[in-house]
Order: sequence, then structure tokens, then C-alpha cells
Amino acid sequence: MRLSFQYNNGAMKNLSDFRRQLLGWYQRASRDLPWRRTRDPYHVWVSEIMLQQTRVAAALPYYERFLARFPTVEALAEASETEVLRAWSGLGYYSRARNLRKAARQILEQGGFPRNYDSLRALAGVGDYTAAAIASIAFGLPHAVVDGNVRRVLSRLVNDPAAGRKRMREVAELLLDRTRPGDYNQALMELGATICVPGQPLCSQCPLRRHCEAHRLGIQGQLPLTAARRRVEQTPLHLLRIERNGKVLFYLRRRPPLEGFWELPEALQLPLARRQGVLRRFRHNIMNHNYLVTVERATIERAPTGMRWLSASQREALPITTMSKKALKF
Repeated sequence: MRLSFQYNNGAMKNLSDFRRQLLGWYQRASRDLPWRRTRDPYHVWVSEIMLQQTRVAAALPYYERFLARFPTVEALAEASETEVLRAWSGLGYYSRARNLRKAARQILEQGGFPRNYDSLRALAGVGDYTAAAIASIAFGLPHAVVDGNVRRVLSRLVNDPAAGRKRMREVAELLLDRTRPGDYNQALMELGATICVPGQPLCSQCPLRRHCEAHRLGIQGQLPLTAARRRVEQTPLHLLRIERNGKVLFYLRRRPPLEGFWELPEALQLPLARRQGVLRRFRHNIMNHNYLVTVERATIERAPTGMRWLSASQREALPITTMSKKALKF
């Protein structure tokens, strides 16, 4: 591995050039995203939590709606879990929504939004990356972020096939522009998301290509090494749509990850239901599970304990699983 930037002799000039080229590119080419128009720590925090394991395009409409519904930390802290889950419904990884609400209550108990890395790191659902992102973007503190995009960029820059977490953090801290840490971190993440992409990066458009060891050696497409993907399990699932007087039968999930969400019952839960034919079939992916969902119309004499008839207005007000929304064509 070779790292061309060192804090000695004339190499500092190269490091300054590296930062200047990255930040200049970011100013010219970055996407116009709503969370980049603010330094409000609450808004930055919400965006960073939403972007955990979620694509920008998927998070965008949720971000706008979530802030409209919960415009302040106080509004989020005072909301019920049901309200928060409803606003998050469809975005997935629902522990993020629960942790947001929990952290909002922590913030109120502390008397205001934390303004340093350690205090941010102590909030529910905030890890090293998120704490560094909020600290640098909202407060201008010199903390380097290392997410998947940044790790890929750095592994190519220094030709580190394994892209070890500890080593990448050392490199990130070395390269960080401490005068503009928020812009620098966002620039590096943007580069990884749009130019230094997995597989074959767009090196001809990269402002850092002359600094990149992998590009010099022609091995950029081979880095970083990635672990083998987990096998996707194919799972058949039968859901029942049972209607009565304009209401549909649902049950409340009581176990993670969908605890607190309402869902159509499965056929196995209602062995005495009279099934009356298939309404539709579709596929639904959750992490490493690919469900082949069959939705059947059915009738039942009496709703079992734990199930409830929900009207259309109730379904609009309550958190419904994405799979059930698809089943009902919401």
C-alpha cells in the first residue's frame, strides 16, 4: 500500500491540492438535495438516519413529509410511536424510527441538541459514522466520516484491497479538511455515490484520479474486495383479505422488526377461514428474503383474539406493513 500524502516537506502541497480539487468538484457537480441546504442539526440528523441503508431517491419524499409532520425535536419527542411508525411506513428498518423518537426524548431531557461528537454518539441509533456526519455538517467539527461510499473511495486511493475499518479511519482522518469538514465529508460521500461507484468507476470524470493508486495501476475495478453475498431465501407466503361491512381484518405485529405494524393475516393463522380464490400474486423483498406473496379472498365467522377490523380511514391513520399495502393495492 502506498500513501502519497504525509504531513512533511513538500507533500503538504499535494494534500492541499487534493482537498481543493475535491471541494471544487463538489461545488460544481454535487446533487441539489434538501438536507444540503441547511445546517440545522435536527434536519441533518433526520436525513442521516434516513440514509442509513436507504438510497437517496427513496429517502427524499420521506424526508420532506417527516419534517412537515414533525418539524422540531419537540414535536417528534411528543409524538406517539404509532404516529412515528406511520410516517416511516415503507422506508424499512423500523428500528431507525423508534430510535429517532427515543433520541428526541433524550435531547429534550438534556435541554437541547448535543453539540459535540461524544454526546451525539450517545444518542439512540447514532453510531460512529452518524455522529461524525452530524458533528461536521451541523457544527463544523473536524470528524471524518467513513461509510460504504467513503471506504470504497479511500481503498482505491491508497490501493488497500481489504479496506480495513481501522486503516480506512486513519486515512480518512489524515485527508480530512479541518477548515471545511462538513463540505469535505459530503464531497467524499458524493464522489463515492456518483463517480467512484462499485464495479467500474467513472475515472475519466473523477477530480482525484491523478492522486489514485488504483487508477495508476489500472486495478480500480477490482477494489475494494467484497464479501460474498448472502444467499437469498425464496419464501412462499399466503395472505388473506377478509372483508366485512367495508372493513378488512388485520392483526398487530408484536415482534421485531415490524413490531407495532398492522398486517393482513396469513392463511396459517386462520385455518378455519373459508378461502374463496386468489386475488393477486407479487414478489416482495426484505433483506435476504424474497417472498412470493399470494393474496386470497376469504371469509370468517368471527375475528380471533388479537385481530381487528380496520376501516379505510383507520388504515390511513395506522402503520401498515408495505407488504399488506401491496396486497390491498393502497
